[in-house]
Amino acid sequence: MVSEVTKLIVETILGLITTAFAFVAGLAWNDAIQKLIETVIGTGDALPSLFIYAITVTVLAVVVTVLIARVAAKMDVELENK
Repeated sequence: MVSEVTKLIVETILGLITTAFAFVAGLAWNDAIQKLIETVIGTGDALPSLFIYAITVTVLAVVVTVLIARVAAKMDVELENK
């Protein structure tokens, strides 16, 4: 029988591993989106490119979050709010 402490440790480790992979994936998307904006807009004036990048990432994050919430609701899964 696995103790509660062992279960908590395993859950924490799995959560940290999942978060680490999400962070690496986020960094990869960060680079990809930056290069896309540089290609489309250019690098002549960095400030407008940075704002376009920030707005693009924010909109993308909102859309993905809403889609994930809809899928979770259809599957009757409650998302944790941390």
